Amino acid sequence: IKILQKDNPVLRQRAKEVPAGKIGTKKIQKIIGDMKKALESQVDGVAIAAPQIGKNLRIFVMSKRVFKLIDKNPEPNKIYKDQVFINPKITKTSREKEESEEGCLSVRYLYGKVMRAKKATVEAFDENDKKFISGGSGLIAQIFQHECDHLDGVLFTDKSKNLQEILPQKSKS
Repeated sequence: IKILQKDNPVLRQRAKEVPAGKIGTKKIQKIIGDMKKALESQVDGVAIAAPQIGKNLRIFVMSKRVFKLIDKNPEPNKIYKDQVFINPKITKTSREKEESEEGCLSVRYLYGKVMRAKKATVEAFDENDKKFISGGSGLIAQIFQHECDHLDGVLFTDKSKNLQEILPQKSKS
């Protein structure tokens, strides 16, 4: 599954809502599965939006890696799961903002500082068509805002300062 890069016009379109009652269809479930596979294939990926795999739909997936990263005292056998957000809407953000380093699977190896709300709350549907509300701060709030931007055709490079290319380290064998 190919992750589209910044010059692809799909990344600049406002994604369409998944129609009510369509979340359980084979088509939507396949797209979610493809998104999870694409995300899993990227060792540094924390989330992915449907437009990044060429699907102009309002869906993003947050990787289970995020929960492992932020879990202060993980239980040894705890199983983390990817979290699916369908038709997400940011319902609340904190007034307090912070600048953080950001990158993107569709803007490979470019990183920059982006000012975002410290806390954010999202209302969405999961892959089982259940409505839920999820709130978070720090990395989670940043992901919510970054991925919702994707769904509106906005890339982090539109908002970032001090963009720089940081290529992956070549392993010495």
